[in-house]
Amino acid sequence: MATLILDNGAYTAKIGYSHETVSVIPNCQFRSKTSRLKTFTANQLDEIKDPSGLFYILPFQKGYLVNWDVQRKVWDHLFGKEKFQVDFADTSIVITEPYFNFMSIQESMNEILFEEYQFQSVLRTNAGSLSAHHYFNTNPKELCCLVIDTGFSFTHIVPYCRSRKMKDGIRRINVGGKLLTNHLKEIISYRQLHVMDETHVINQVKEDVCYVSQDFYKDMEIAQRKGEDNMVMRDYVLPDFSSIKKGFCKPREEMVFSGKYKTGEQILRLVNERFAVPEMLFHPSDISIQEMGIPEAIVHSIQAMPEEMQPHFYQNIVLTGGNSLFPGFRERLEAELRSLAPAHLPVSILLPDNPITYSWEGGKLLAQNPDYEEMVVTRDDFEENGHCVCEEKFDI
Repeated sequence: MATLILDNGAYTAKIGYSHETVSVIPNCQFRSKTSRLKTFTANQLDEIKDPSGLFYILPFQKGYLVNWDVQRKVWDHLFGKEKFQVDFADTSIVITEPYFNFMSIQESMNEILFEEYQFQSVLRTNAGSLSAHHYFNTNPKELCCLVIDTGFSFTHIVPYCRSRKMKDGIRRINVGGKLLTNHLKEIISYRQLHVMDETHVINQVKEDVCYVSQDFYKDMEIAQRKGEDNMVMRDYVLPDFSSIKKGFCKPREEMVFSGKYKTGEQILRLVNERFAVPEMLFHPSDISIQEMGIPEAIVHSIQAMPEEMQPHFYQNIVLTGGNSLFPGFRERLEAELRSLAPAHLPVSILLPDNPITYSWEGGKLLAQNPDYEEMVVTRDDFEENGHCVCEEKFDI
């Protein structure tokens, strides 16, 4: 029997069979300005000739799965003959959902997976639980770990002890990649070019040029200098989708510091935006979101745990999710945590090689676990007992 693992994120779905490798696919539908009528699903994004002014149709809003019609289309595409050719009657699926997901969403998901797709068996879990499973599997000596999942909609901080999540310590910060991209769009639209419709392009800009500052005020000072002395300034060449398919950062030696470029490219000049945008993960109050930053929330979460466990959490912090790929993110987090944590406790933060697929890999390990059959709910169970059997078995 095959096991399909689907880490169903709000931005990308990480999907693959437990004996194969993972594919990362956009979990949404697109419409382009040019062909308004045609809808592109998931990885058909590459077929769009002119991706300027892409409309995203997302199944998730504020981190919860609300648009089932879109999600069905994406799943149909993923499970269908173009991608994974799932034989539902002989396939078990591990699927992720957010912490404290609403009962109504959980029930809809049960019905769709069991009644519409008719999977043989299902295991619903949190992405963080898979990450923790991965971590404990790699470090069998450790009993505790703290998973920081900083994704598209929000950032979760979750303590795990012996693979069980400690519900009292779960913290959520409503800052994620979507907010960062939107904020960058607003800043650029206000200062240079109107890009409010260019989510796709600006998201690429964010990934290419943003970084986390190690000393915000010092970088701010450098960003105000003129000409060559300004080490922060970068010129980003925007794609025109005919000769330039994908935007890129101009090498420093080709930058023109005064005056205009002779070439006809469209240039975005980014200075303090490069580090002021990711700074919101550390200080959401900068844009008047009255919440703790990640370092504070970590300390807050750990202090809710029994005292004898606290040293173990500080030493076993795992970063997952796309925002942890900002250059300097781990170093800055470690420095800030060091100053907030008790002086006698060592702080250690792990940034995996691929923080985006880390939880998927955890699902792969889980599917190979001999106890896997005990954890799932089979279709027969569900048909006999309904939602209550899922409620008992799945710890969401």
